[in-house]
Amino acid sequence: MNPLSSLFGLGVRVRNALYDRSLARAQRLSGPVVSIGNLSVGGSGKTPFVLLLGELLQVRGLKFDILTRGYGRATRGVALVDPAGSPRDFGDEPLLIARRLNVPVIIGESRHAAGVLAEQKFGPQLHLLDDGFQHRSLARDFDIVLVTPEDVRDRLLPGGRLREPLTSLRRADAVVLASGASPEAFPLDQKLVWRARRGIVPIDVPVRPVVFCGIARPKNFVAQLRTAGIEPVAEAVYRDHHAYTDQDIRDLLDLRQRSEANGFVTTEKDAVNLGGYLAALSPLAVVPVKMELTDAANAVDTMLTRIAERRSQP
Repeated sequence: MNPLSSLFGLGVRVRNALYDRSLARAQRLSGPVVSIGNLSVGGSGKTPFVLLLGELLQVRGLKFDILTRGYGRATRGVALVDPAGSPRDFGDEPLLIARRLNVPVIIGESRHAAGVLAEQKFGPQLHLLDDGFQHRSLARDFDIVLVTPEDVRDRLLPGGRLREPLTSLRRADAVVLASGASPEAFPLDQKLVWRARRGIVPIDVPVRPVVFCGIARPKNFVAQLRTAGIEPVAEAVYRDHHAYTDQDIRDLLDLRQRSEANGFVTTEKDAVNLGGYLAALSPLAVVPVKMELTDAANAVDTMLTRIAERRSQP
């Protein structure tokens, strides 16, 4: 193992031990907290799952808000996301969530401080904690962790993408098997095991598109397009959370001309980061990612029941 990964793993174990033994205490909010997280850095489908869970809660008429860090923003502190705002101020994923779900999204390095602001403005309703598995300073009532097949073969940071070892799944209440992950590959013990399938919804895609994106696992997006019968004539890949510039737009237009493409295809997150550049790339197909949860109604019932039981305990 990479010696730096070993050192990173030691730090993770020490930090978790402090919380497990109550030597470090998590702060609580008045409303219940449901954490959605993963083991790796990006690309497991956390944001699509937050959107899915939000939609399932909305169908039941339950009020909730989203607490998130606001990764990639140029600002600091706690703030309520303005859906009409910019990724520079709020981060691309918080904006995407706010626009899709039309619920309060509060960003902050301290998710407890974000939750306090949420409760001041909207009352102690249900909080969905985005990317919260490692954010142990905020107590949660239910922990959901997404895993992918890549997690089994991966290594700890910085030699790999894992933020925690697979054994950390023992803290989870429910483990979501995403992207075809096999339950036999993970130490699930007696955890709730949910299965999720992630796909794309391509609509009005140009016949000969240039595909471009700045996401954690761009190869997966291109593979999904090909599975849907969409064959790119050219590709452009940027870093995750990429903020597009004038030069990027010129490069993409030049790539379209050189490849004799007749349009562009990108992701919802990239559309948020394009902002005012969207019109310059017309025709542009923005392809949403949709996640489906097997036996979703039963999963949500189980989650809400466990939360109610835990909240009723002294």
